[in-house]
Amino acid sequence: MGSRASAIPDRSIRICADRGGTFCDVHASYPDPENLNERKELVVKLLSQDPGNYEDAPTEGIRRVLEVVTGEQIPRKSILETEKIDYIRLSTTVATNALLERKGHKHALLITRGFKDLLLIGNQSRPKIFDLNIRRLPPLYSKVLEVDERVTLVGYTSDPKAEEHAVQFDEEGKVVRGYRGKGWDGQGDAEGPGEIVKGLSGEAVRIMKKPNLKAVETDLRALYSEGYRSLAIVLVHSYTFPEHEQIIGALARSIGFTHVSESAQLLPMIKMVPRGVSSTADAYLTPILREYLDGFFRGFDAKLKDGTLRSPRVEFMGSDGGLVDLNNFSGLKSILSGPAGGVVGYALTSWDEKLKHPIIGLDVGGTSTDVSRFDGRYEVVYETTTAGVTIQSPQLDINTVAAGGGSCLTFRNGLFLAGPHSAGAQPGPACYRKGGPLAVTDANLLLGRLIPEYFPKIFGKSEKEPLDIEASRVAFEDLVKDINASQDKQLGLDEIVYGFIKVANETMCRPIRALTEARGHATSKHTLASFGGAGGQHACEIARLLGIKTILIHRYSSILSAYGLALADRAYELQEPSSTFYTPQNKQTLISRLDKMTTQVRTELQKQGFEDHRIHIERMLNMRFEGTDTALMVLPTAADGEEEDFEAAFKRVYKVEFGFLLDTKSIIVDDVKVRGIGKTFDTLGQSVYAEVAQLTQTPLPKDCNKLSTRHSVYFDKIGRVDDTPVYHLDKLEIGDVVEGPAMIIDDTQTIVVVPGAKAVVTTKHLYITLE
Repeated sequence: MGSRASAIPDRSIRICADRGGTFCDVHASYPDPENLNERKELVVKLLSQDPGNYEDAPTEGIRRVLEVVTGEQIPRKSILETEKIDYIRLSTTVATNALLERKGHKHALLITRGFKDLLLIGNQSRPKIFDLNIRRLPPLYSKVLEVDERVTLVGYTSDPKAEEHAVQFDEEGKVVRGYRGKGWDGQGDAEGPGEIVKGLSGEAVRIMKKPNLKAVETDLRALYSEGYRSLAIVLVHSYTFPEHEQIIGALARSIGFTHVSESAQLLPMIKMVPRGVSSTADAYLTPILREYLDGFFRGFDAKLKDGTLRSPRVEFMGSDGGLVDLNNFSGLKSILSGPAGGVVGYALTSWDEKLKHPIIGLDVGGTSTDVSRFDGRYEVVYETTTAGVTIQSPQLDINTVAAGGGSCLTFRNGLFLAGPHSAGAQPGPACYRKGGPLAVTDANLLLGRLIPEYFPKIFGKSEKEPLDIEASRVAFEDLVKDINASQDKQLGLDEIVYGFIKVANETMCRPIRALTEARGHATSKHTLASFGGAGGQHACEIARLLGIKTILIHRYSSILSAYGLALADRAYELQEPSSTFYTPQNKQTLISRLDKMTTQVRTELQKQGFEDHRIHIERMLNMRFEGTDTALMVLPTAADGEEEDFEAAFKRVYKVEFGFLLDTKSIIVDDVKVRGIGKTFDTLGQSVYAEVAQLTQTPLPKDCNKLSTRHSVYFDKIGRVDDTPVYHLDKLEIGDVVEGPAMIIDDTQTIVVVPGAKAVVTTKHLYITLE
């Protein structure tokens, strides 16, 4: 190693990489070789797929980081040394894309006899009830194997005296008194023969038939010989009695199956259909994810994977916004891995604990736009549908719409369309020099909202050519001829191009309204935090459409998903099923279960190296009114009263969600959950709002020396402004005020400041207000 490299201490470079659909963003921080107490930051942006030049984008990004930091040439395809690296944090869309494109791993489903078609039948929902030509997506699994086993729950759901009639167990789970309700056979402990055991949820389970392991082994060996290596096991009532799944899982692993998804181990929640679909999704996606990660680790020395405390850590962003290690990362947890980093990034950099302004996050990427909301804590949902697959797993509540910089622009049946198809990174929009279709990026380029000289020059065969504006112009001129030929009113090129931008903006507004107005929140009372590579070109117009007055754009907004990884916390959680009424008598049992799980979670985070003051615990109950099937995961706050008043918290959340309460119904607790968060940093300093309040603001004159250039840009209502001022963000000082129409650019993004908008430069943000 050279002198520069030797000046960098071991285990000091922190690298975060976000591999999106179009671009891969890498953010790194490292000690300044001249002053080791100060840290420098570095950003690398490259195409997610460029098979002609490199195999894997995050590995290539990390190689470039190491080259810059150590000052040494590192040839491509060489094994990268990791002794200088503190950690690598990754978020990846590998599993998401495999699900969207249906390119997962072939696997078989093992299910209780008689339930072979359960996942195919699903839950009977008909999202397109008036469609005359419904095309159902095939299930994820390739083959079904029925297991001759059966357990059932003792008693029945709507028994008004359920607690009185239930089987009673002693401390060790032995039956003290049998079932005494309707259907009791009068002689045994239940409605019929079979051993009675206490399930994890406290319910009495009657084992009617144990699996015949010899028959199961024969069937599994037949599957193995057919080339199957991945299995999903879904048995009835396994959420409370997982023993049969565990026995069959162990047998499958001994035969040589490399991946086995046991539904109760993934998430022990009631409802067999989503639990079953989730385990098939896991069996479908995790092998693909593992193959990708094995390839990633092959690019580095052996230290990276050994997991010892002296080696660099590798952490992954989970769908719920927490970091997990390699052992806890799976296909199911990675479905929203990419967008989750961005949510963490904007939430932590835009939130003010005193003002408590709710924030809408708008992530306009190359392929899609992700929208989320933050009001002091991450909004998590437990059941989501991605690409037609309903999955039961904790995920951040992110709404995605297929409109981004790479969304294809078409004219069909008299309508302007933006999306849902995307040009991706291969071939990319027309201006990427790979013969691609017209996309939103081409429209922004022609309207002057992107300046080729200032856009990363990473295109063409040499990876060094700028955007090709002529290719965009030629393609649009052909489209203009088609549009004008189909109508009497003749429109100009600019009008038509801006028409497509308006359609794309409206498409991006739709999920924002679904997250706010549709849930009883006033959209105009939010702050818009815009990020993603294309966010700055659309933020002002989207805010105006929604009546929002304040926009925040972080300095790292175009790579905020990668920057969010640097700020993210380590998460570890435990969840157990429960089936108890929430009554004063039962509350103590529930609290003691929470206490026990809290100790386990705390111990695990301590093992991962977190001190007590850095561990934050959240204790939750999944509650619903009796007779309904909509459970809400409830976390009590100080406003709900002293000492974890779960009932008050549940009623508050239920009222907000549904607008009414079922006061005559009892409350049932379906699940008990404890989430531990290991804090990875102390504070991010004062909020952007506090900084703006104290700043001395300096409006820039029209011809000041900070002006980088002037450019012809098209704006709504006023048309083209040929001498629109363009500022380079690095040349602006804190407190400078840029008034629209203007553009602000840096190495990785372009921000359009529309007429009537005012942008204030702060230490970490552009703070934009609209009139």
